[in-house]
Amino acid sequence: MRKFAGKTLWLVGASEGLGREIARKLDAKGARVILSARNAKRIEALASELTHATALPLDVTDLPSVRAAAAKIPHLDGVIYNAGTYDPMHTSDWDTEAALRMVDVNFKGALHVLGEVTPRFLAQGSGDITLIGSLAGYRGLPASIGYSASKSALISLAETMRFDLRGSGVAVRIVNPGFIKTRLTQKNSFQMPMLMEADAAADKVLAAMRKRRFRTDFPAPFSWVIRLVQHLPDFVVYRGQ
Repeated sequence: MRKFAGKTLWLVGASEGLGREIARKLDAKGARVILSARNAKRIEALASELTHATALPLDVTDLPSVRAAAAKIPHLDGVIYNAGTYDPMHTSDWDTEAALRMVDVNFKGALHVLGEVTPRFLAQGSGDITLIGSLAGYRGLPASIGYSASKSALISLAETMRFDLRGSGVAVRIVNPGFIKTRLTQKNSFQMPMLMEADAAADKVLAAMRKRRFRTDFPAPFSWVIRLVQHLPDFVVYRGQ
């Protein structure tokens, strides 16, 4: 997507952190932004601050809610799936409900949204899909039950869609950030390398959306280290276990 001005973009997961900053930057560039999240008051307040934005509340875990929201959008040029939730969880502190909640929001919610917009994009012969994943999706990480697995599934989904939609006019990309300073990362008690402000991370997302490249990982060099670990043999990664 070379230009944002005049484009109608559906931003799912717009109420907090990275999503709010993406919305502000898209609006500043003249895009018509449809803001979605469960918290209606938050997105309505954000929409009132912006010039070209409208609020469309929904719950990504509820398929009828997603379908009803999608039916209210007459025209759409692109979608950004940024909805996500996170609870740090070690295997020894297993919480099934929390793990399923992360899967429902981070992965199944994306399936709900994409199931509504992808057929529309194919029918019109054009469309732009941006999925916000995570560097945590490249390898199962400590204390990441639910989160790493759901983000890994999202990356795999993006890879499959990129293959399948080749030549269709529908662009698919995956953007994998590292640690971003938000209410979610405030739950972490460990040191977070190269922690980014949401504003700077949003700049990276918009830069990725302007390019044809499928995958964008940031920040470097932290992302390089994560990708290197992904390719290390198991006997190195799990040495001594």
